[in-house]
Amino acid sequence: MLGDFVKGPLDERYGAAITRAIVLHRNIDTFTDAHPAVLRSKARVSTERRRYAGIMVDMFYDHLLAKYWQAFDDRPLREFTARIYSLLMQRQSTLPERLQRIVPSMARMDWLGSYAQVDSTRTALDNMGRRLTRENRLLDSVDELETHYSGFEADFRAFMPDVRAFASERRLATVG
Repeated sequence: MLGDFVKGPLDERYGAAITRAIVLHRNIDTFTDAHPAVLRSKARVSTERRRYAGIMVDMFYDHLLAKYWQAFDDRPLREFTARIYSLLMQRQSTLPERLQRIVPSMARMDWLGSYAQVDSTRTALDNMGRRLTRENRLLDSVDELETHYSGFEADFRAFMPDVRAFASERRLATVG
């Protein structure tokens, strides 16, 4: 998660293990951006929203991951998210300032688990859209997920085995 909040060059402020995890996150982002299934999903987004396709597809895939969590992990989603929130709360003072501010709400409202519901994904994207300073098309962008749901789902299912294999390979390469 830190990979979404820590920008720029990395130093050892987070320690070697967390720094490796941030690098892995960045590598996964690069892999994701070039993956054919993700590119298909971005192409499903209407031209007037295409500028925000990356954000939208990321959130759509978060929704699909939460919805189909049991296909990817033996732990219940609720147990997994509780563990993540606990770790974030324990280390809150070391997190980037923006993440420090949102962690309590994130945990209290179970943002990660709530993405299993389309309406929660809608709320998250609409809230992002309201924070942007210029006019944008994120508001009501979940309509596109609902319109092309089976296509986004097919793309997600094609993407997940590849990204999981990529992440495993990279994780093993950095441990050795």
